[in-house]
Amino acid sequence: MAPKFIICSNGNFRIGFVDQHKDLLQPGDQCIGGGYWEIDPVGMRLILTGHSYDFGEPKWNYLQYDGTDLRVPKDYQGLRMIYIPDERGEADFIVNQELHIIYI
Repeated sequence: MAPKFIICSNGNFRIGFVDQHKDLLQPGDQCIGGGYWEIDPVGMRLILTGHSYDFGEPKWNYLQYDGTDLRVPKDYQGLRMIYIPDERGEADFIVNQELHIIYI
């Protein structure tokens, strides 16, 4: 089991320790990417990296352009969420700055 996350087209952010990213899916979910996560307690950050072998990199721009809110479990409220892409030279995506987040 590994720390993995996915994002869904309806804005749901699912996170947990699972074998495969698809284990985070719930009925009716349409996954638009995922990756791995870790918490940096000193920097108060939720660091997101990599990609899902099944679903690819998170397609943050899908939510950005659609205006869909990202729904994140309230356990992660107060953490700065940052996605660090696989490709070198690609800018980090500061989730809190780029998307509107609702903590549920």
